[in-house]
Amino acid sequence: MKIGRYLAAFVFLMMLLITFGNRGVVDNYLIAKRLSQVKAENNALIAQNKGLAGKIHLLRTDPAYIEAIARNELGMVKPGDVVYRLAR
Repeated sequence: MKIGRYLAAFVFLMMLLITFGNRGVVDNYLIAKRLSQVKAENNALIAQNKGLAGKIHLLRTDPAYIEAIARNELGMVKPGDVVYRLAR
């Protein structure tokens, strides 16, 4: 009977270690969950990089895009354009 108790205690202890120990089932689940989060962040950054690369290409090659950026973001105008300023 003593051997059975020791064996049961040993099996119970091993189950606890396998479940909650280092590299156990719970730890494995948490690492898998974190991995999926990191992959999602990585995919978002890849998409953002592709968009920025497209903008860089346009800024290097497309004069109309450069003009649109200069007009919209910097408030520049062409010579001969009429500028209206509205008082508020």
